[in-house]
Amino acid sequence: MVADPAAESAPDGGARNEPITFEVVTLFPEMFSAIERSGITRRAMERGLWQGRYVNPRDFAQDAHRTVDDRPYGGGPGMVMMAEPLARAIAECKARHDTPLKVVHFSPAGERLTHGRVMDLVGEQALLLLCGRYEGMDQRLIDRHVDLELSLGDFVLSGGELPAMALMDAIIRQLPGALNDATSAVEDSFVAGLLDCPHYTRPEVWESEAVPEVLLSGDHARIRRWRAEQALALTRRRRPDLLAGAGQDDGK
Repeated sequence: MVADPAAESAPDGGARNEPITFEVVTLFPEMFSAIERSGITRRAMERGLWQGRYVNPRDFAQDAHRTVDDRPYGGGPGMVMMAEPLARAIAECKARHDTPLKVVHFSPAGERLTHGRVMDLVGEQALLLLCGRYEGMDQRLIDRHVDLELSLGDFVLSGGELPAMALMDAIIRQLPGALNDATSAVEDSFVAGLLDCPHYTRPEVWESEAVPEVLLSGDHARIRRWRAEQALALTRRRRPDLLAGAGQDDGK
């Protein structure tokens, strides 16, 4: 394997006293190998900034077939995840911690995940991420054990694993020391309530289109103004709701 030069350089920013722990209840723990073996999240784990523990509710099933789902009362298609195996898995996760653990469930009925919500969760020492499958979970389990329901958007996925990894990635990149350049997170889309500006790199001319002259000027004040103007213009075109939500003028 070729060494990643970025992994060798010292990260900017300070460090947490302890890594953030993600306790993940999932039928497919193997899916999370992607976030542990790739890119920024891998390097952050190697730097001791976070750790993941994965609990399979099948291990808490009460029959020889390790059953975790059953037909829904009232009829209808699909299966529903049973409350008891999930409750036992949650209890196992909570038993490893001295302080209360916020339980996050991923559902189309949840609130839309935003940068603001991510920043609310960055300060947690540990999070329990509950990943559903099939038609969903027994509502009694949700009512009794879930503190926060989140959604990535108005569409349906096969389970909560991908949203869980999205949340983990979003949190991890905000941890001090996760990025080699701390300003990367500060300049991301949504941090200032706007989309990010366009970016360019070599070659200077590609398929007859040149990089905007201002970026080659060396005038850093002018470049900052151009980037701010471009971010505002792009947000106005693509996401005017962000401007309205921030109380900014979204006029032309």
